Amino acid sequence: MVENSGANGDGAASGSGHGAAWSWDDAEGVLALAAELLREPRVTILPKLSEVLAGLVPHLAVAQLSGVCTYSPANAVGPEELSARITGSELGLLAQELTPGRPWQGEAVLGGRPRPAVAVASAPPGSNGALLVLVRAAATGPGVPRGRTGGRADGRAKGPREPLEPLPERSLGLLQLLWELLTTHSHHRAVDAAPAQAAASRAAASARARAIAELSGAHASALSAILGPLRSAGLDDATARRNATELAVTALLDLRGAGDLDRELSEEPAATAFARLADVVRPLLRHSPVRLDLLAPTEGDRSVPTDTAHTARTAVRSAVLAMLEQDGLTRLHVSWQFVADGLRAVVRDDGPGLLTADALAVHRTADRIAALAGRLTVEAVPGWGTTVTVDLPLHAPAGPIGAARPLEGLQPRELEVLDQLALGRRNREIAAALHISESTVKFHVANILAKLEVGSRGEAAALAHRAGLPATPAACTPTALHAAS
Repeated sequence: MVENSGANGDGAASGSGHGAAWSWDDAEGVLALAAELLREPRVTILPKLSEVLAGLVPHLAVAQLSGVCTYSPANAVGPEELSARITGSELGLLAQELTPGRPWQGEAVLGGRPRPAVAVASAPPGSNGALLVLVRAAATGPGVPRGRTGGRADGRAKGPREPLEPLPERSLGLLQLLWELLTTHSHHRAVDAAPAQAAASRAAASARARAIAELSGAHASALSAILGPLRSAGLDDATARRNATELAVTALLDLRGAGDLDRELSEEPAATAFARLADVVRPLLRHSPVRLDLLAPTEGDRSVPTDTAHTARTAVRSAVLAMLEQDGLTRLHVSWQFVADGLRAVVRDDGPGLLTADALAVHRTADRIAALAGRLTVEAVPGWGTTVTVDLPLHAPAGPIGAARPLEGLQPRELEVLDQLALGRRNREIAAALHISESTVKFHVANILAKLEVGSRGEAAALAHRAGLPATPAACTPTALHAAS
């Protein structure tokens, strides 16, 4: 293992991988370091990167914003009092200022205040890009040696802070190249992930999208409800403030209790779900001249999955908010009903009939509905009004995302080998049919078993048969004819 345990002023570092000291001027040592990082598990690569970069860029903490990882796109390592304060929004703002391939150094808001930092960004083809930020140690007072720090663990200086010397262009270039190597490798690992891993990643991204959509809608509703009495011409200042305060307190309690409720319930009666919707929508029109008609589902005791009910409420709330922005509106009609094997939510107004689906985009309604394989329809008739219809299935898909395509993570050559496995062929026969060596066949078979997460060739063949392989019937292949003769 190549380890970077310290540095002097010119960036030399000691390591144990070759039994001798090496420096960043040593090409062999840098290549060995890169190889060590590429072998590191993804969950520990950031701490390892921070360790080995100490000799190139002395720093207090390292943070990254990754477009590859859907579970935790933003994370940081270093002293907890600093790394725990660095937020994804801070990294996102910094990322907007950077150009991939061009290192940056200066001051950036990290952990709630400006700090000296170095940042590099990369954008492998087909990826969302990735950002790496190193929070530099602030030198204090005269005579502070290079490579040493005079600050505290959270980056605050103990004494008057002196401007840090800019890092040499060569150090920035090495940092940029190393980051591009790591992010490109990480992107390829994600693209070539096994089907189960890819499905889990997409499921995590979908869950994050649903959570963001719901929270965004809840906050939008709360703000709109609070602004209602404040903008009402029929209320005096004291009454308006009192009503706004009551709505704000109610909204905070609802938001805090939403998480507990989600955990406790997996289903709820349709009547209860609709009553909760009414509690959400009524405050939006409390100080509005618009009349609200609510029609609950007739099968009130029928159970509705919690996620479906949340999505229906979010969609209705978003539609109501969009419709209230129109002029000339006098009436809103909201209804739920069960149709076939789904739940249909309808919101209809008597406005100018000019509303489009884009008006709901700000509330991320489409994201929430699409996550449940639902359908959103907006029908606007000029002069007559707009009808927003949301159809949601009551049953989740039979398997996880991507389960219907278990072979999609395999490369073209691996699919060819699996096709041969599905025909019951041995390695020698596969090698002859595909004009490759037996050792290459063994390599592909091992990759296939790992990606499909099966323990034997028979299990892989069974999975291939369920997916529609073999593509060519055994009786029509030359090898099969030879074996039959």
